[in-house]
Amino acid sequence: MRVSVQDLQALKDRGERFAVLTAYDYPTARIIDELGIPVILVGDSLANVVLGYDSTVFVTMDEMLHHTKAVTRGAKQALVVGDMPFMSYQTNPADALTNAARFLREAGAQAVKIEGGEVMAETVRVLTDRGIPVMGHIGYTPQSSYKIGRRVQGRSLEDARKLVRDAQALDEAGAFAVVVELVPTELAKVITDRIKVPTIGIGAGPDCDAQVQVISDILGIYTDFVPRHAKRFVKLADAMREGVKGYVAEVMDGSFPAPEHGSSMEEEVLRELLKDL
Repeated sequence: MRVSVQDLQALKDRGERFAVLTAYDYPTARIIDELGIPVILVGDSLANVVLGYDSTVFVTMDEMLHHTKAVTRGAKQALVVGDMPFMSYQTNPADALTNAARFLREAGAQAVKIEGGEVMAETVRVLTDRGIPVMGHIGYTPQSSYKIGRRVQGRSLEDARKLVRDAQALDEAGAFAVVVELVPTELAKVITDRIKVPTIGIGAGPDCDAQVQVISDILGIYTDFVPRHAKRFVKLADAMREGVKGYVAEVMDGSFPAPEHGSSMEEEVLRELLKDL
């Protein structure tokens, strides 16, 4: 049975932490799902880590839907959340409803994520009132990086108070969870203790109800940059390089493909073929 938003709330109510990961394709989603990860986020980080854009603002609805479809084909148990891209929900709640519905109807997601706090509360309420589960996102919001920069949010008293209000507004509007990104550990705990729904931290310390990471960061697919909030649990980039080097070397020296990697014809068929040539 697929994980529901009610299951996630029950985890928070019992004090059980849970892990969230991003995925952007079918095979990754299958592996994550088999391991029992309860929530898979098809993040707009797709823009950076898969499509090679410089910013998440460049990824389109069509691209997000395309990759969400692949993930939902691979994930049979996890709750799949589609990240709504830049300007697919900010203009007005009606446009947000239309685009959010596409994630559920066309791509097979079970929920959507949008960035912003109090300013997005009305939109969250419109979506949730119409049966679309919404994950909120406050703190550092990548789609606003041109305005706020990539830095920790909520260090000042004024900013901290605003983030608490943002979280409470999303909670009251019906969001089933709130991503809290790049905020001080102490503030993340304050927010977690003061809202009913689960908080999902990233660069926000250990006291959130859950943690989310970009899959390429924890698997070490990129070696030139690791965010401070991430940890490499393996170094797949090194393994990939070694695998490719080994393949190239064996192709060049003729040891690959070996007989066991191919098939053969019956000798009589081969003799008859050669007679015809």
